[in-house]
Amino acid sequence: MNEITIVDKQFELYITHEKIMTYVEALADRLNASLRGQDVFFIGILNGAFIFASDLLKLVDLKCRITFVKLASYEGTMSSGKVKRIIGIHEDIKDQTVVVIEDIVDTGITLDHIIRQLRGYEPKEIKIATMFHKPEAYQMDMKLDYVGMEIPDRFVVGYGLDYEGYGRNFQDLYILKET
Repeated sequence: MNEITIVDKQFELYITHEKIMTYVEALADRLNASLRGQDVFFIGILNGAFIFASDLLKLVDLKCRITFVKLASYEGTMSSGKVKRIIGIHEDIKDQTVVVIEDIVDTGITLDHIIRQLRGYEPKEIKIATMFHKPEAYQMDMKLDYVGMEIPDRFVVGYGLDYEGYGRNFQDLYILKET
């Protein structure tokens, strides 16, 4: 589909699933190379990262475990700037190499919140893997260790990303049509 409608917004095809998967494969290769021999704990951020995490971990050839936490900071098409903790972490990650899996990093507010929280669990190190990054919107100083692709500061849906809870199920990435 070249165009979709979600609730009251029009979106157009931006990145195909096939192209997304080439970037996922490249990220998996980088993770496999840089973390070889380590026991890695992946933490996926719900709801958006579930598809990316699934695709990525099928290609990761490391001794690893995965869990998920759920945070929210979006209202409609804009980040609210306020992070609401919904579901926390219950595993012991002390002295572990932790890789946080995010679907998209735009302002970085949600990511900053989870990183600060995770540091309290005393992991050996925390690395960040994101499928999409909006450098124009990024407001934090944290290093993003594994970035699939950079995209413009425009609202996108599909591949786990939503608008008002809809659109996560599209395998391609769609961008909000400019009016």
